[in-house]
Amino acid sequence: MERKDGGRLDSFAERRVEMVQEQIAARGIVDHAVLEAMRMVPRELFLPASSIEFAYEDTPLPIEEGQTISQPYVVALMAAALTLGPHDRVLEVGAGSGYAAAVLSRIAAEVYAIERHEALAELARRRMEDLGFDNVHVLHGDGTLGWQAQAPYDAIVVAAGGPSVPDALRAQLAIGGRLVIPIGATPRAQQLVRVTRTGGSEYRQEDLGPVQFVPLIGAQGWGEPSSVGESGRARSIAALLRETAESIDGIESVKLDALLDRIGDARIVLLGEATHGSSEFYRMRARITRELIARRGFRAVAVEADWPDAARIDRYVRHLPAASTSGEIAFSRFPTWMWRNREVHEFVEWLRHHNGEVRDPTRHVSFHGLDLYSLYASASAVIGYLDQVDPSAASVARRRYGCLTPWERDPATYGRAALSGRYRTCEGDVIAALRDLLARRLEYGRRDGERFLDAAQNARLVANAERYYRALYYGSTASWNLRDQHMFDTLESLLEFHGPESKIVVWEHNSHVGDAAATEMAARGEHNVGHLCRAAHGDAAYLVGFGTDHGTVAAASEWDAPLEIKDVRPARAQSYERLCHDATVPAFLLALRYPAREAVREELRPPRLERAIGVIYRPESELASHYFQASLPGQFDEYVWFDQTAAVTPLGGARRPGMPETYPFGV
Repeated sequence: MERKDGGRLDSFAERRVEMVQEQIAARGIVDHAVLEAMRMVPRELFLPASSIEFAYEDTPLPIEEGQTISQPYVVALMAAALTLGPHDRVLEVGAGSGYAAAVLSRIAAEVYAIERHEALAELARRRMEDLGFDNVHVLHGDGTLGWQAQAPYDAIVVAAGGPSVPDALRAQLAIGGRLVIPIGATPRAQQLVRVTRTGGSEYRQEDLGPVQFVPLIGAQGWGEPSSVGESGRARSIAALLRETAESIDGIESVKLDALLDRIGDARIVLLGEATHGSSEFYRMRARITRELIARRGFRAVAVEADWPDAARIDRYVRHLPAASTSGEIAFSRFPTWMWRNREVHEFVEWLRHHNGEVRDPTRHVSFHGLDLYSLYASASAVIGYLDQVDPSAASVARRRYGCLTPWERDPATYGRAALSGRYRTCEGDVIAALRDLLARRLEYGRRDGERFLDAAQNARLVANAERYYRALYYGSTASWNLRDQHMFDTLESLLEFHGPESKIVVWEHNSHVGDAAATEMAARGEHNVGHLCRAAHGDAAYLVGFGTDHGTVAAASEWDAPLEIKDVRPARAQSYERLCHDATVPAFLLALRYPAREAVREELRPPRLERAIGVIYRPESELASHYFQASLPGQFDEYVWFDQTAAVTPLGGARRPGMPETYPFGV
């Protein structure tokens, strides 16, 4: 079988070994019995034919009856949390395809699995027979009520998220038994907890971290969805949107006066996107940004991109001399298409032309990156700056940043090595480099304040990126919060540098721009740039989200994989996107902070599903991979809708003849 990275693996068995090593053991699962069970059970045999090729990828996958099979790491995590012994009897709620039950059966004596979908229960039962797993027993029924006839159990595991721990399951635990279950206030965001029965009516509960599972449906879980009542209300809401939305007849021709009036005196306008690869989102953001620059005095654009790459765009659009690295192409790391595309190229050219018409250089519009992935490019930029202003300090910085050199090609590997204890962390070195630079702020800043800003931001980025790559192995919440805090802090530094009257437009994904407090992110303890902006600036921050129903998108199937033009599936029922699609207006603006009718906010306030496609898009597991729960009016002040969208057009890697030497893109 061919791997996407160009190597080869001869069999599913070899891929299974690699999965256990890279996806499970590397994340801290050390239970030998669990690791061995994961090596033994063939995940590919528990999947429909359409998903078999993805069997050992680090993701949940779709199975029959519209359900999903959990990510391998999650199966291992929950199995390890049960602390099973070879003589234990286990109850599994939510058998699905039977994969997790099969894994548990390689550790425990007996496994009893309940599945509410009769067809899935029968499939799982047949698989166990075919594979000879004769210690797995499958029942079709309501898992929230357990399997009383076989109780008590030494361990119970629930593969769906409930509002609370079902009393029936607590009662079926043996004394000393462990129950592992996701619970949470909404059907899509939960905390994984372990409940241990310590006495007849005594239980101890431990928090194991944030997770996301499908809802636990049943008498002691969430109720069955009411499709009849929901469909009638959805039609009513769609009609309301049709009546109140401001139609967009064309991106270049639409009048934006009403939108600008709603934005008012806001100092920060955050423009989102529902994907990282849809042309309409980029072009509409460019149109709104041009209006804000020309008619509202905005003087900076900050984007979800690396600081050093964006700095080269900045020098180009402000007609400044190219930096010494100008022979390279900007935005050359994965995902290259996110910023090196025709849509951004056209906006960059507009910015350069606009600045060329403004005689006062202090009134030029600047372009900045907010992200923190450029660990080594930023370290190099700091050393390059110090080489010019303070060679002795450059020598010290070069020695300190040398700690990171072995991991230049794969910084994520540094995080793993540092946490494992096999390699010392570089935290002290990079913080010392930042501290030394900031200590000479006045001395360096007097020479060229703008160049010092660039160097200081690069040094701050290295320090935060070093922490980020270590945090990746602690879990998604820590790394997410660190990254968004860095982006917000960078935005605050830009506002301070440009002065108290400065105004900035931000381009980032909806997941960064929309207020996290109005989404399931809050239940996981995550914040984002939009939430931090509202907390710091109140109404002076205006948050604009974007959405689409169907079309095509530029995305990859996994990190560092090639670009593909993929079809975007029509939106799911019970999502905001389906409501907007059913409004039958091809494109529109929807005011949420100042709606045309207050009923818009009230009708849209109850949480619904919302789709988020990043640089990776996996249509085969879309519900699990790309949908989350949110309250749209709390998340955004405005919503921009394009029912059908098309993929961005990536640029090539060569400089076109006749382009200026300063030009940072390949075209």
